[in-house]
Amino acid sequence: MIKKMVSKKSWQQFRSTGLLLFVNQILHIFGWAICYDFDDKNKFKEVYPARVKFRGFSEKSVLKSYLKISNYLSKNIKFLLKEAKDD
Repeated sequence: MIKKMVSKKSWQQFRSTGLLLFVNQILHIFGWAICYDFDDKNKFKEVYPARVKFRGFSEKSVLKSYLKISNYLSKNIKFLLKEAKDD
């Protein structure tokens, strides 16, 4: 039986987990970031990689992201553990 190995998600779903800032913390070391654009009505338009001059985020932004990541883990830990054990 072939198991589904990839489950496509939206960029909005990814962003809501708090993982975007976490990933961008690593990318900032190399002068890169994943960026989002929104229209004037605050509706998602696109996401793209970009070269950036800034490095790091404010403490407030990091704490907010880490809380989102903790909430994501709290809600999904049983599934993530099961998924990791499945061969």
